[in-house]
Amino acid sequence: MKERPSPRKGSPSAESKRHFAGTDNPRHLRIINALQVRPRPREDVDRISGASNGPELIAELRRRGLDVPCSRTPCIDKDGFEVLRGIYHLTDSDKARLCAWLARRAKGGRP
Repeated sequence: MKERPSPRKGSPSAESKRHFAGTDNPRHLRIINALQVRPRPREDVDRISGASNGPELIAELRRRGLDVPCSRTPCIDKDGFEVLRGIYHLTDSDKARLCAWLARRAKGGRP
């Protein structure tokens, strides 16, 4: 089976120079806080954000500069079938971007 190419390619130096543009969207903030605690499945992202469009909210965070990868983990659904469940998590780079953003925000910078 062929592996799908990564949607984000670039040199490590380009990756480290990217920053998180910030947000003041309460749904984004709830997701960020939850992902800082531990990885979350898509269903948790929906529940925590208070919306039923978790994947779009994650896509918005990605457009703002975070990676937020989604690992696919096998699990058994209600009907007994094995399916791949999406688990979102923050990378070490995401955590560093969030720390830098929070520092800018604390100094009265952009959201």
